[in-house]
Formats: sequence, C-alpha cells, structure tokens
Amino acid sequence: MLSLAQVRNGDVLYDLGSGDGRIVIAAAKRYGIHAVGIESDPQRIAEANENARREGVTDLVQFRRADLFATDFSEASVVTLYLLPELNLKLRPKLRALRPGTRVVSHQWLIEGWDPDRQVEMEGHRIYLWTVPPR
Repeated sequence: MLSLAQVRNGDVLYDLGSGDGRIVIAAAKRYGIHAVGIESDPQRIAEANENARREGVTDLVQFRRADLFATDFSEASVVTLYLLPELNLKLRPKLRALRPGTRVVSHQWLIEGWDPDRQVEMEGHRIYLWTVPPR
C-alpha cells in the first residue's frame, strides 16, 4: 500500500481503521514521516501504541480513538483504508474533498463511483490507488 502510494519524505499519512497500527508504523519506519491511525477500538489503540513503542517510532506516530466520519484528516497527503465497501462509499465525499494530489489507497475494496487510477494484485490481495483530482 505504501509503495503504491509512492510515500515520500514530507508526506502525512492517515490510516483509517488502523487496527494494530502496522501501516502507520511501517510508514514511520520506512519513510520517516508523520503518520496517524484512526481507530474506534480502544484495545486496538493500546496494541498499536505498544507496537509503536517496540518499533521505536512513538515520536512519529499517533493513534486516536475517533469516529472516521467526524475526524478531520485534511492534513493528509496519503490516506490508507482497509474498510468495507459501504464505509468506503460513505467516506467518498470526505476523501474527494481532500487537497488535489492526495493519494488514497484501499486494500481489497473499491470506492463505489470513483474509478481507481491504478490497481495491483499482491499475494492474492487487490490494492487500489486514487489521486484526488484538481478542482
């Protein structure tokens, strides 16, 4: 997901539904960028924070217990998702309203009504990439 998004120095990544924090932590470790995980389950946030501590990236990552639909992630230049199609669809207006050039990457599920710029298959999983278009 990170390589498909072409994550680079200076990016700010938001992982919506971040679970154990693996995407956020990998972004911080590999690219040295600031990354934020949004998750509703407090146990998963505790697990993610412990994983970040163990990997030595607590200065670059943050995990927030929040509602995806009420969260402001407008500072993101990369957004990653592993959410069900109906959640992706509900998020579509917020995602398309992000700054032009922001990359959105979804693991496994399309965003209905928004054609991906690229899709790849890796180890039996589909990954989709969209770039927010100019207004």
